[in-house]
Amino acid sequence: MMRGWLACLVLLPATAQAQEQAPAQGEQQVPQTNVRYDEDWSVLRDTALTGWRRGKYIALVGSGTAYLTLGGEARARFEGFDDNLWGDAAPPDDGYLWLRAMPSADLHAGPVRVFAQGIAGYARGVDAGKGPVDETGIDLLQGFGDIRLALGGAHRLTLRAGRALVALGSERLVGTRYGPNIPQAFDGLHLLAELGPHRIAAFDLRPVAVGSGNVDDATSRTRRLSGMYTTLALAPGVDLDGYWLRLADDEAQQGLQTGRERRDTFGVRAFGKRGRWRWNWEAMAQRGQFAGQRIHAWSIATETEWSLSADAASPRLRLRADIASGDRDARDTRLGSFNALFPKGRYFGELSPVGPRNIIHLAPAIDWDLGRGVSLELAAAFFWRATRGDGIYDIPGQLIRAADPDAARHIGDQIEIVAEWQPDELLSFTASLSAFRPGAYIAQTGPSRTIGMVALEARLRL
Repeated sequence: MMRGWLACLVLLPATAQAQEQAPAQGEQQVPQTNVRYDEDWSVLRDTALTGWRRGKYIALVGSGTAYLTLGGEARARFEGFDDNLWGDAAPPDDGYLWLRAMPSADLHAGPVRVFAQGIAGYARGVDAGKGPVDETGIDLLQGFGDIRLALGGAHRLTLRAGRALVALGSERLVGTRYGPNIPQAFDGLHLLAELGPHRIAAFDLRPVAVGSGNVDDATSRTRRLSGMYTTLALAPGVDLDGYWLRLADDEAQQGLQTGRERRDTFGVRAFGKRGRWRWNWEAMAQRGQFAGQRIHAWSIATETEWSLSADAASPRLRLRADIASGDRDARDTRLGSFNALFPKGRYFGELSPVGPRNIIHLAPAIDWDLGRGVSLELAAAFFWRATRGDGIYDIPGQLIRAADPDAARHIGDQIEIVAEWQPDELLSFTASLSAFRPGAYIAQTGPSRTIGMVALEARLRL
């Protein structure tokens, strides 16, 4: 673990030397996103650009109807664990360094657009064996083409074909997996309709299966995701999502059983902000078949935030409350375990080992904007099994403690502190420290030592 700490401490000051001055007068700032293709740098068309912004809008014709945007990201992240999985992991003590670089190019020519993003992703020091979230070598992360049709007024239709990162809503079910080293991309078709403030998306996708070598990421032949996702703007600051998602998985795994799965997810999400309040509440129901069993699963996830004052730098209090169903009896023909499909990589915080299946989760937190780009968050989290007849799972859905109907529900409690420093719009540095104390269920079913977790991250994004 010490070598990883030293590597990050060397990288942080070296990366900090890449800082540049603030935007020159008249230069607009564009919010940068994890998916990158949602960034609209055409606002710089009539601006005299300086520094790195010269690459954000490169006019290819005098009229400005064709232009190129170049971008990139470099990230180094160290994660260290003592007594991982409460001492049940192989090995329980582990420390590794994730490294990735992701250059991108976005070409616009009238109604046609082509976006490409490569990735070079490597892991050093992973003692338990590298997986698809750790390393991919050099590969294509995103590559797609758009055709955009104006429908009059503020309405337009976009057809997208190719490989892309997909983030639906708050990414509880379909996310980019941006936090780990290798994001989750999808191959397929998107149809996107923008009807004034409302959005409708229909898609037919297959996840990309990540290989550990160069240029070997391939379209999955066993899994498919299709559905529709709608966002309605009900009022200023008040929005509502409704969606249907269908997962087809020919080699699905539930606990220790593998079989064919067809699962439909129906959901609704209310989110918005009013005054000092923000909310993000979601309810999901799942039906289908898995290995001859009928699926009856569900989840409710909420996040509510309140600022102590109207000042943007005021401390914010936040409460997350989540429940995801579990299977009551593995011997019957009904499967109650919720499947989070393709969720975001950091589901219950920066470093939590458990995922959203058979779980009750309650997490109060407070965060401060301390000024000068520095923010601090302190969070506690409490976990219980939703049903005694099921075990607990990690974020990808792999079983990490088997079911024991006679054991307690309480999984454990976690405390986490996260500090972030963003000195300018290009650079960010993050440090996370967590401890997960086991509860009665962990103590009754195997090793039960307190997990210690630490992470350091440096990121440069152009």
